[in-house]
Amino acid sequence: MMSKRILMLAGDFVEDYEVMVPYQALLAVGCEVDVVCPDKRSGDYIATAIHDFTGFQTYQELRGHNFAINKDFDAVNLDDYDGLFVTGGRAPEYIRLNEKVLNYTRHFFDHDKPVAAVCHGIQVLTAAGVVKGRTLTAYPATGPEITLAGGEWKDVPVTETVIDGNLITSPAWPGHPTLLRAFFDALGIRIG
Repeated sequence: MMSKRILMLAGDFVEDYEVMVPYQALLAVGCEVDVVCPDKRSGDYIATAIHDFTGFQTYQELRGHNFAINKDFDAVNLDDYDGLFVTGGRAPEYIRLNEKVLNYTRHFFDHDKPVAAVCHGIQVLTAAGVVKGRTLTAYPATGPEITLAGGEWKDVPVTETVIDGNLITSPAWPGHPTLLRAFFDALGIRIG
């Protein structure tokens, strides 16, 4: 089987698990994964955050690890990629302000390539205008954004995944097993 190449969108204060786990899992099944961030070059680092529920009404953000970007943001050739993975955490709220991020995202929908998004990563999708008429899930606090963008937000357990054509979404990192399994299937990667 030919190796699949994945573009991963990330940024400072991406949720630690939501960049580390999919990155490593995709590498483990033989994918090439290019992680990019606006205004960053290969070898630059982004800070990750750990989001944990510690008795407050919402999550608390704690400092995570440094994660190395491995591709220059401006050197991306979209035709080289088989799929897109949009990470979550706080990064999507600001990387979605970059027009290239939105254009990169639209490319995968325009060409019906697999797109996986987790947690707040859906904010990139809503800003790109690609969720109208689609059913998807996300972190519950972003549900209203999906509705305002013309999509249908589906409230599912945090361990579940919603699939709508080429779009694969999960509310948060506990859904990685179902999200990644569905993404692998969409990419034509068979395990076991």
